[in-house]
Amino acid sequence: MYWLISLPLIDESNDRTWLTLKQKTAQEIEWSSNYRFALPELRVGTLDSLMVLSDDLVKVNSMLEAVVNKIRRQLFEMQAASSSSDDSSGEVLVENMPPDAYIEKFKWNEAKYPPRRPLSETVSTITETVSKLEEDLKLRVVDYNQLKGQASASARKQTGSLAVRDLSTIVKASDVTETENITTLFVIVGKHTKKDWLENYETLSDYVVPRSSKVIWEDNEYSLVTVSLFKRVVDTFKNNARAKGYQVRDYQFDQAAHKRDQESSSHIKEDLETKRGQLEEWSTTAYGEAFSAWIHICAIRLFTESILRYGLPPKFLAAIMKPNPKFAQKLRKALAGLFSASENKLYDGDVGGGGMPAAEGEMYPYVSFTISIDG
Repeated sequence: MYWLISLPLIDESNDRTWLTLKQKTAQEIEWSSNYRFALPELRVGTLDSLMVLSDDLVKVNSMLEAVVNKIRRQLFEMQAASSSSDDSSGEVLVENMPPDAYIEKFKWNEAKYPPRRPLSETVSTITETVSKLEEDLKLRVVDYNQLKGQASASARKQTGSLAVRDLSTIVKASDVTETENITTLFVIVGKHTKKDWLENYETLSDYVVPRSSKVIWEDNEYSLVTVSLFKRVVDTFKNNARAKGYQVRDYQFDQAAHKRDQESSSHIKEDLETKRGQLEEWSTTAYGEAFSAWIHICAIRLFTESILRYGLPPKFLAAIMKPNPKFAQKLRKALAGLFSASENKLYDGDVGGGGMPAAEGEMYPYVSFTISIDG
């Protein structure tokens, strides 16, 4: 967690304000790690436009943070679903560095967001970019989940109880006898009744081929057995078998269909892994782009609120603080003591990750926003 702050200047000096902040919060007492937050000379515009922009930025910030976290979660999900083990799993990068390093070393992207462009235009550009990323994410996830559903359905055919499992993954050509007059049936027999079956299956109808039954598969509860008999007594055999509590599976072995099913299952697995890799790669790139855009919005918020707070010309120190959670309250009191003398008004502006007041009634003699990068 970080505090993005702007402080009223001590003796109108950025350097003295920065040294005081470091000395009183990081050197004499290790309550925080502090970093200067470099803001360019952004275009101010009119006071009315800044007030309107200030209201809009609360909503924009919430939207961008939500998209950043969505992409981050999707990226981690894809990394977790990877069939290969990778030490980079669980990591995200922004412009080739971890998010915390990006914040601590933040530099405004002047090529992408010209500082002298009206702030409202920059905010609109960023909003449109991230909205497109969000829409693209939705489409890609739907596409991936559809293929994932097909893979799950294919996997279910090869697992589960013998009562519902697809027999094409079990039965081999050697298990089947099929002639003009004789056919093979597949019967599900409870393990506790397997002995009874083997002793009595030949009596369930006439024209059962003696000693034709064999066990071809077993799970924890059932055995899958075969039996060969004349086709003309199939219905009689089925009825008598069911009366005894045996389940005769309606299954016709088809060698060509069996091969097609195997190939289809293999292709689905390969396609799913390809799609997963593509979504992971896209999420990696999109996360960096969305995170960078979000921090630029945070920078615009800080600048806008600071102008509204301290007035013109801009006279404030922008900084990033990484507070030690154990000393967060003491740090707030220390900052209030340091900077209340230089500015009598109080700013009710500590905003949490979701864009709402961090706690009702909290007010500080400086501008402060909380940035959480852990989703």
